[in-house]
Amino acid sequence: MDKFKFWDFGIIDFIDVFLVAILLYYIYKLVKGTVAVNIFIGIIVVYLVWRVTDFLNMYMLHRIFDGFIKVGIIALIVVFQPEIRKFLLMVGSTNLSGRGKFFKKMKFLKTESDSETDIIAIVSACQKMGSSKTGALIVIERNNNLDFLMNTGDEMNIKVTQPIIESIFFKNSPLHDGAIIIENNFVKATRVILPVNNEKNIPQRFGLRHRAAIGITEKTDAIALVVSEETGQISYIKYGEFVMFEDIQELTTLLNNDLR
Repeated sequence: MDKFKFWDFGIIDFIDVFLVAILLYYIYKLVKGTVAVNIFIGIIVVYLVWRVTDFLNMYMLHRIFDGFIKVGIIALIVVFQPEIRKFLLMVGSTNLSGRGKFFKKMKFLKTESDSETDIIAIVSACQKMGSSKTGALIVIERNNNLDFLMNTGDEMNIKVTQPIIESIFFKNSPLHDGAIIIENNFVKATRVILPVNNEKNIPQRFGLRHRAAIGITEKTDAIALVVSEETGQISYIKYGEFVMFEDIQELTTLLNNDLR
């Protein structure tokens, strides 16, 4: 009967494999295209050397690597602090958004007060401001609450329209400096000061607006749109990374998917 043990695969084993697959998927999303890949490979090499030196009874070298392994957890927390925070944010935000999508599919739970973000108005405003090289920084709230940023700017409660966004970022407008926060299709704050990321290496053509967008999207699950004052180029930033798109139609599709 022992030869049939291979097929003794219960529901707990399935859950175990499924959760490991999810964990590996999130780790892949986390380190893809970053220097963390090289650090991760380095950790694997150190671990293999530690095991090999133990197997070959290389006492002195094994003790050195054994000491490194014992403090490895603390070292990992220090080295991977931004990635760990980003990982936990991705996990929590995915769960919440999944729950939101489930309830949205249940039409009988919807009410007249439900409001969806006017993506067309936002994208059109960005396109218009890009053509006139008007700098802009738009942060759109998703699951993580951004109220902690409100006191850095001016609180508002204005429904999102293309003319409203353009007028806010008009160069002579008193509100154009800083970012705006959009929540449930309303501009909740203007002239907001965002945390700036000074650690990530980004091309010099990107300025403080882009660094601020990276900073807030690393710390929360918000998404950001930046219009460059120098080039008029529109950038889409999520989880601290630039999301590439070919044209305005693709940008609209990306926003629809991320705000769904």
